Amino acid sequence: MHGTLHHVELWVDSLSEVLPGFAWLFERLGYTEFQSWEGGRSWLLGATYVVLEESPARVPGRHDRLRAGLNHLAFHVDDPDALAEEAGEHGWTLMFADRHPHAGGPAHHAAYLENAAGFEIELVRATG
Repeated sequence: MHGTLHHVELWVDSLSEVLPGFAWLFERLGYTEFQSWEGGRSWLLGATYVVLEESPARVPGRHDRLRAGLNHLAFHVDDPDALAEEAGEHGWTLMFADRHPHAGGPAHHAAYLENAAGFEIELVRATG
């Protein structure tokens, strides 16, 4: 357990805007809904959980992955291409489509997705 990720908390401007896409993604990745409260949700996989929260303490503004802070979350998946194909129906857009699935280099097989709120997800083909 030492050094493993405990949780990630993403603050969002509009939970209702991003919830459908993130809920679909986390469930497809094997997470189960862990907690639910007004203004937030969390999903659990093993000992790690991910939180989406429309916190009253946040400074409003669209997430910008190119600014200091979180750039993206990356997950191991069995088939990034299949998930990327489904993702469009759930509010996600394939990034770097002209270089997909090797936008990260010739030996890196992944799908890079972005939602309307500016959050990026990388789905990396699991190896081994």
